[in-house]
Formats: sequence, structure tokens, C-alpha cells
Amino acid sequence: MSGYREQLPLTVLTGFLGSGKTSLLNRWLKSPLLADAAVLINEFGEIGLDHQLVEAVDGAPVLLANGCVCCSIRDDLKAAILKLDERRRTGEVPPYRRILIETTGLADPAPIVATLLNDPELRHHYRLGAVITTVDAVNGPADVATREEARRQVALADHLVITKTDLVTPPALAALRGQLQAVNPRAGIVAVEDADASLLRAVDVYAPDALPDDVARWLAGGSRHAAHEHGMPYESLGVTVDEAIDWTAFGLWLTMLLHVHGRRILRVKGLLNVAGSDTPVVINGVQHLVHPPFHLARWPDADRRSRLVFITEGLAPEALAASLAVFNRLGAALRPAADSSP
Repeated sequence: MSGYREQLPLTVLTGFLGSGKTSLLNRWLKSPLLADAAVLINEFGEIGLDHQLVEAVDGAPVLLANGCVCCSIRDDLKAAILKLDERRRTGEVPPYRRILIETTGLADPAPIVATLLNDPELRHHYRLGAVITTVDAVNGPADVATREEARRQVALADHLVITKTDLVTPPALAALRGQLQAVNPRAGIVAVEDADASLLRAVDVYAPDALPDDVARWLAGGSRHAAHEHGMPYESLGVTVDEAIDWTAFGLWLTMLLHVHGRRILRVKGLLNVAGSDTPVVINGVQHLVHPPFHLARWPDADRRSRLVFITEGLAPEALAASLAVFNRLGAALRPAADSSP
């Protein structure tokens, strides 16, 4: 698992049309924190990066003033990543230590995240860092309420950046925050003026220097929140397990759950007290796919209970929690004296 954490992180920057992700990206590209990064975007002509980027009609990488490599995605995402990686190996572009991917405004991030998690060629060198979603304070309430793409972008996010905050009143901004929390109560929310480039690393719980407190914040939120009052089909469920988790039984349960209901489980996150392990195990998945788990160096607090978070679409949360309890009891009953953990 340590090797997984040492792979290059891929951060997904998404957001609905006109939500300001290009303006945010422009600001980030001026930061020295991205000097060791590569940026993949859809088309230079579409996103309108400012004067620090010389547009390249042939799709060749462009070196920005701060040393960041910028390249357009003209084919599929995997091909763009592998092509850029080849150029890095041959010395055509400088070395980079992370990739930032900007999606189109109408993109469903789930297939993108699935590609980053599941493709064997990409997994050998790269890992998913985080999903960051921009939300327009002016048009965002209507977009999230009526546009499926906008809702999924919010639901899959690790962090939400509210843009154009100066154009709305404080009550409107508070209402938008509540709407976003109803869709994804575990995501961090920050106003665009406070979202500097350090956010890219702060929300990456798989970073080698990530702290247990970071993971605790990543899992923060209420125990359960239905989004139906906002017209959303999503529900957030938090499950707490008092007894130690049997790793074999948990793996079987999660595999079966995702096989049957994977498309209806947008995110699953967890901090697990695994039987036989002194330190907690972090899991993170999107639909059918799950990151390789890893151990934290220590627990974030005195609470040693397992905590699981699900963002679901049309699943009965009570049945989900009950099925986990059944599998865990079965695993505990069959567990040998010498436990094995991930």
C-alpha cells in the first residue's frame, strides 16, 4: 500500500458550465506550488487560459512561466496521460509530480474517476488524488436542482469551491451551502477567494504526508442526510460499527455490494478498525471501484469505532447497514485466532 501512496496523484477539477473552474485554474497556474505539475485540459481554445499560456494548435505541451506543463486532451483521457508520460520519459517535457485534469462542464466525473482507478496501465504509475468541484453561487442553486451532471459533480467531490460569491447575498450563499451539504455532506466547502493552490494537496488523503486529522475531516458530517427535499435522488448514509471489522468478511460484503449496486453507490469512504490491526485502515471508492486500502500511522482521536460513509442513489440505507452487520458477525464467528488485516 505504501507504493500506491507514492504514485503520482491525479486531481480532477470539475464543475458545471460557467461555474468558474477555468478562472480558478488560471489563478492556480500562477502558483509555485504547481511548478512540478502537469495540467490536462479539453481544448486550449475552449477554456481560454490567459496570457501566460501560448496556445498550441497542434496539441503539443506548453511550458508555463512557473514551470508547469500544460497540454490539451484531444483523444481519450488515458491516451493523453500516457502520451504526456512518454514525453516526460524522453525529456520532451520537464519532470512533473502530479497531474491536474480539468473536465468539460457537462462531464459526469464518475467514468473519469473509474478510468483513473481501474486502468492497469495508469494504476502502475498514477493514483487518484482528489475530486474538486466548482459551483457557481449565482446559477449553482438551479443547476444542482435541475441538472443531473451538476448534481453528480457535487456528489462525487472531495471538496467544493463556491465561485462568484461577491454576486450574491449572505443568505443566498448560506442557502447554497445547505443545498450542497444535502447532496454531499462530507465534502469540504470553501469560497473561491480562500481556495488557493494548496487545496490540491490538502484534500489528498492518500498523500504520503497526510495526517490522520485530514482523514477525520474527510469523513466528517452528520450520520444521515436525505437530499429529497431539494429534489435530489441522493442520500448520504453514515454507518458506525462498534466491534472490530473482520477484514475478509468486509471485503466479501463490499465486493458483493458494489457488484450488485455499484452504479447506485456514488462514493464510499471509510476509516476501519480492522481486527488484528493496531492502526485504522482507510478505504475510498467510486461506484464499482475501490482504491487499494492503506493504514494510517495512528487514530485521529480516541474513537476506535469504524466509520463508513456512503453517497447512494435509490438504495435503502437501513438494508445496507443491516447487511454489513450480518457479514461482520459471520466473519467474527469464523475468524481464526490469528487475524489477518490488509
